Amino acid sequence: MPRYVAFLRGVSPMNAKMPQLKAAFESAGFTHVKTVLSSGNVVFDSRKSTDTALEKKAEAAMTKELGKSFYTIVRSVEHLESLIAADPYAKHKFPKDAKRVVSFVREAPATKPKLPIEFEEARILEMKDRDIFTAYVPQQNNPAFMNLIEKTFGKEVTTRTWDTVQKCAKA
Repeated sequence: MPRYVAFLRGVSPMNAKMPQLKAAFESAGFTHVKTVLSSGNVVFDSRKSTDTALEKKAEAAMTKELGKSFYTIVRSVEHLESLIAADPYAKHKFPKDAKRVVSFVREAPATKPKLPIEFEEARILEMKDRDIFTAYVPQQNNPAFMNLIEKTFGKEVTTRTWDTVQKCAKA
């Protein structure tokens, strides 16, 4: 049975408890459900399906079980493993203290932006289908990198560090 990862937008320990989130996914019929970290990463098995169908099913289960839902973007573990193996960061240069992050969108934009795009030490390096690869130097009290992502792709995205994506793929 294929394994998937649901990346939920806006989850924190303050607004969602991981055991309840796990139970909501199990109530949807997903199996071998596991949460990774406390930032809304849910790994699960399901019959082969489209990402869109799994996103809708997960959101409906959260609404039913939790009384609220989080915007959900699903990728197969197989897809994530192929991203990791390709290492999209390897061909780019950025400062040693830069953070590598991946933003996920449900739909690839109709018009792909000309990349790279830079703003205050944040750079969108490349985009592969529905996955956006960015590097940024953290700046205290300055969300420049998220501003750049949202300005370029809108707010219907969810972002994870490259390390978190790797952890989710292994879970």
